[in-house]
Amino acid sequence: MPRKRKILVVDDQKHIVRLVQVTLERAGYEVVCAYDGLEALEQVAKERPEMVVLDVMMPRMDGFEVLQRLQADPSLQTIPVIMLTAKAQDADIFKGWSQGVSSYLVKPFNPRELLTFVQRIFQSMDEPPSDTEQTWEL
Repeated sequence: MPRKRKILVVDDQKHIVRLVQVTLERAGYEVVCAYDGLEALEQVAKERPEMVVLDVMMPRMDGFEVLQRLQADPSLQTIPVIMLTAKAQDADIFKGWSQGVSSYLVKPFNPRELLTFVQRIFQSMDEPPSDTEQTWEL
């Protein structure tokens, strides 16, 4: 049996964490939880998750700062991050994309859509790099 991939779920709303946790565990993933930004960084250091599902608006440290700290650490910057947030303004979404999120999902969300993002990101990580370079001509 293949090993379970570990995902850190971070949100200050316990019911959201639980919904995401149940969705991911039913799909065969191992889930670690945190309820604010500082706890998220502690869990990343301790658990070494292979992905982070991250809220933006949280106490002690918001999700964008967590993302910046992950990106600033060479040993952590390759961990894919899915933003799962109520911040649906174009500026917030652009900020997430420009800071390197793998996906940006707005609450309220469909758990199956989140699961699809998770599966696609892991699938793209598992694919061997293409040995043929594609060139584009204009």
